[in-house]
Amino acid sequence: MQPLLPFAPGWPGIRPTWSSSSKTGVGTALNQNTQVWFTLSHGILNEIYFPRLDTPSTRDMGMLVTNGRDFFSEEKRHTHSEVHYPNEGVPLYQLTNHCKKNLYRIEKRIITDPRRDSLLQNTRFIPNATLDDPHLYVLLSPHLGNQGYENTAWIGEYKGVPMLFAQRQHYCLALACSAPWLGRSAGFVGYSDGWQDLYRHHRMTMFFERAENGNVALMAEIDWRITNGNFVLALGFGLSPFEAGNRALASLQDGYAWAEKKYIQEWQNWHETLLPLDEQVVEGWNPYRVSATVLRVHESKRILGSLIASLSFPWGGSKSDNDMGGYHLTWPRDLAESAGGLLAIGAPSEAWPIIHYLQSTQESDGHWPQNMWLDGKPYWTGTQLDETAFPIMLIDLARREGALSDGEFRRLWPMVRKAAAFIACNGPITEQDRWEENSGYSPFTLAVTIAALLVAAELADRINEHTIAGYLRETADVWNDGIDRWTYVRDTRLSREVGVDGYYIRIAPPEITRSSNPELCFIPIKNQPSGTCYLPASDIVSPDALALVRFGLRAADDPRILNTIRVIDQQLKLETEHGPAWHRYNHDGYGEHENGEPYDGSGIGRPWPLLTGERAHYELAAGNLAEARRLQQAMAQFANTGGMLPEQIWNAADIPEHDLYFGAPSGSAMPLVWAHAEYVKLVRSMREERVFDTPPQTIDRYIVHKVVSPHSFWRFNFKRKIIPAGKILRLEVLQEAMVHWSANNWTTSEDIDSKNTGLGLHIIDLPTQELEAGSRILFTFYWVDTLRWEGINYEVEVVSTQDPRLYVQQTSH
Repeated sequence: MQPLLPFAPGWPGIRPTWSSSSKTGVGTALNQNTQVWFTLSHGILNEIYFPRLDTPSTRDMGMLVTNGRDFFSEEKRHTHSEVHYPNEGVPLYQLTNHCKKNLYRIEKRIITDPRRDSLLQNTRFIPNATLDDPHLYVLLSPHLGNQGYENTAWIGEYKGVPMLFAQRQHYCLALACSAPWLGRSAGFVGYSDGWQDLYRHHRMTMFFERAENGNVALMAEIDWRITNGNFVLALGFGLSPFEAGNRALASLQDGYAWAEKKYIQEWQNWHETLLPLDEQVVEGWNPYRVSATVLRVHESKRILGSLIASLSFPWGGSKSDNDMGGYHLTWPRDLAESAGGLLAIGAPSEAWPIIHYLQSTQESDGHWPQNMWLDGKPYWTGTQLDETAFPIMLIDLARREGALSDGEFRRLWPMVRKAAAFIACNGPITEQDRWEENSGYSPFTLAVTIAALLVAAELADRINEHTIAGYLRETADVWNDGIDRWTYVRDTRLSREVGVDGYYIRIAPPEITRSSNPELCFIPIKNQPSGTCYLPASDIVSPDALALVRFGLRAADDPRILNTIRVIDQQLKLETEHGPAWHRYNHDGYGEHENGEPYDGSGIGRPWPLLTGERAHYELAAGNLAEARRLQQAMAQFANTGGMLPEQIWNAADIPEHDLYFGAPSGSAMPLVWAHAEYVKLVRSMREERVFDTPPQTIDRYIVHKVVSPHSFWRFNFKRKIIPAGKILRLEVLQEAMVHWSANNWTTSEDIDSKNTGLGLHIIDLPTQELEAGSRILFTFYWVDTLRWEGINYEVEVVSTQDPRLYVQQTSH
């Protein structure tokens, strides 16, 4: 072995990226002793997270094989990988990687140490007799502290045990092996790393002691012969090199067998507490148990109650690690949906901390960030009203499932009150829809927010806040009445093409209430190769409209819903050998390009298995149990060989060089925790033959009693110009006011004082219900706190209930 040279050349290395998003497994020990999570793809370890669930510390770690002369094989590229679950529901993975040239086989079992912050890979290397003089290496790419740059790697030892070390700021790792090392080196990726050396020379010829402050890699040759091909790799983490080395060595000393036994037992004990909803096995794995495990794996241990969207980076192999977020962030919507999944499987003790976490991360004005790091620091700063509504819905679901006592329910009132106030003050227009792309009137967002307002009203009544409760119900009623005026269109190109009267659109732009000019009824379509384009709102549809049924605002057999389903299926449905899946909306650009190249800010949106689960819930609500069962089975079969559900599936001809196959996972996020939550909720729904998370408040009010609002509302952020005849005009302002108004051009007038709703809004009801169509209402404000007049007269016209200006205008005739 050549002597170590002190410093590796090639600083700072090539641009770092993350690894493939196509995870076949995710795991962690089920206790607080270890703050390490791991991911798997293509037969090797990918991102390993430490010390928090939102902080990846590696890019990947895999094996390489050479014969020292003319053979080079990289495990992740040159083998066929198989993944198995030795124990049902336990994220212990048995990986078997077969060399494509049939020259060797590598077997692995991977866990985190239940006692400490380290990961263990129990490995068996089996070379074929035809592979002369096999050499085996481990290659590790540190990305400590969520960054590929600014890492330092070196060769060292801890207490006399040779190890490979890396550090970035105060994050450190140390790799040790139960078999001796034959050679070790640190280098800069793309220049002096071990992969470059082996690829060129088929053996180690470069031995560098240190690679500082760049994109670095560590490599070592393993003396596998001395242990008959069996050895354990221990990767320890810590806040100093000594701490990381200590954990790696301690794990080796305790031994793999004890750690695996403890790891399995903890997971099995948890699964025994869950509802026995097991129904089907898909290619050797149980989708119900796998989905339950995926939910739990994505749960934080350091900050209780936080849960991330996915331990993956969509299209990670092409994504610069300057994009630190990936999907290892908390989206309040995904979090609440995941908590609903935990309630569905009978794990209320896991759902309760999520509610507390939401309570502690709520912003002072009542909303939650678009997404955030585990500590609550916002990452993206958009506002989505459904993300403020879902926590309210979650509290009610937890109460119905017995996870919250009446006293706990009452103690959450301050959180619910702030959230409901934010919704009431800022809705019904949302700054972003659930797909984070458009503002306006979204059927999905409207369904969730209206349901949340009714839930909040019920809680307000329980604590004798009857004024607030009354206002929330009245607001919900007004918005519910407005859904069709804002989002249901008739006599369009699509409706005539499909042969229906009309349908719900994906989203109507905010301008629809301020103008009847058809030229303003366009919405921006983002992520397009040519940049943002604008299309008529009436041309864009989405399965989002089914939320009107899911959350109890419309009956499943409502003709408007049935019409919309026909349009959705004609525009968005994809049939595969497993069953159907649906696109988010037509002209979606969030997905790979046509040639399979990764999404890079533009592309073509692909179908989402999540939407198959949502459609199954609709079919169940409609009484179509056989179809719901078929869709449930299809959703499970969209998972990969490890049981991971993808965000999207590929919907075009196979492109093997990009690992894209029709009906199989695309390069988007996988696993998508939201999809796994939807799946377990669907399993629970099918068992009970009812939709698990439909709130009873909306069903009772709008389906059973068919409540209609007597009001139409006006706000400074919602300056409507017309109201239908027969409605009371409700003015809603943010401070105490007196309104001076007239219905006869000031021939006579009246003054009305505002009433405080208790939610930061003041309301004035103008008795306009008797006014005939054609009447014009004039009004202005006197602001009590500042003792001043508004100085502007506002006008609203009373129109016939059939006036086309009340509805979404079309441009596609």
